[in-house]
Amino acid sequence: MNDDVEQSDPVAVLEGQVWALAAVVATLREAGTGSLEEALAADPARTAVLEAAGVVRRDGAEVTAAPALRLGPGAANAAAARLSSMRQAVAAAGGEAVTGWEAQSDDVLLDQGRASAGTGHALATRLAPALPGLADRLATAGSRVLDIGTGTGALALALAQDLPHVHVTGIDKLERAVRLARQELDKAGPGAADRVEVRHQDAAELRERDRYDLIWLPAPFLSDDALDACLPRVAAALTDGGWLVAGTNPAPREPLLAAVADWTAARNGGSALTSHRMRRALDDLGFQDLREIPSVPGGPVLVAGRCPDRAGSGS
Repeated sequence: MNDDVEQSDPVAVLEGQVWALAAVVATLREAGTGSLEEALAADPARTAVLEAAGVVRRDGAEVTAAPALRLGPGAANAAAARLSSMRQAVAAAGGEAVTGWEAQSDDVLLDQGRASAGTGHALATRLAPALPGLADRLATAGSRVLDIGTGTGALALALAQDLPHVHVTGIDKLERAVRLARQELDKAGPGAADRVEVRHQDAAELRERDRYDLIWLPAPFLSDDALDACLPRVAAALTDGGWLVAGTNPAPREPLLAAVADWTAARNGGSALTSHRMRRALDDLGFQDLREIPSVPGGPVLVAGRCPDRAGSGS
């Protein structure tokens, strides 16, 4: 095969991109425990791959990294998310017929959980103060937060760590994830973990009313049918004036990314719900003060809505 044919082979290009993504993940993992500069200097050959991929640019001695690498303390969480995705891709390449999260390995569940810790910290420290009335609610003793699809409990624990007056309940319909969550909470030791409880429950089976001041809903992990079934129950579980924050995927601009989103949603029993569709769903349920909030570059878009005063609305 001559060079021109090899360079135009799209499969060879994709294989190179797999290794480029591996270099991104490895660099993020190291940056999470040190600094990005140290991670880039630690493996020049790996950094050369990042340069070739356009993720890192060098101008003499000065190195400039794309925003996806400049995540500071969130680098380890981003690495875990990418690693979870790569593990799932390897399983798909090996012919594993995964039809939901219950078929994923413990390693995938744990990586996905570790990735969610960054979301928990962001909810507590950046988003809550920006949503009217929410920070005051969460600073009150006895305030409650519900983490839907808690997985291995990392997001719930992060919320408890940053919100010292809050009790966090995590629910998940996957019993094995709940067992892993309890093990992870035990490892965390006394303190914030004492204010976290996890239970085996489907969000569509919520029966609580007027209980939670904040509910986190990771929409991509639920199927469209599951979202339709749980959203009215989630709304009922909020206190008047409480907030629902839903994580959604950004609408892919490239056909490849859109196709991958649909494939992974089908394999995991989730959805490729966009922020615009979630906002419409919350509007239909009567939520107020709706807003869409970007997260990290290329990451989820958060959709937040405030539960109306039911007595005041006559409902």
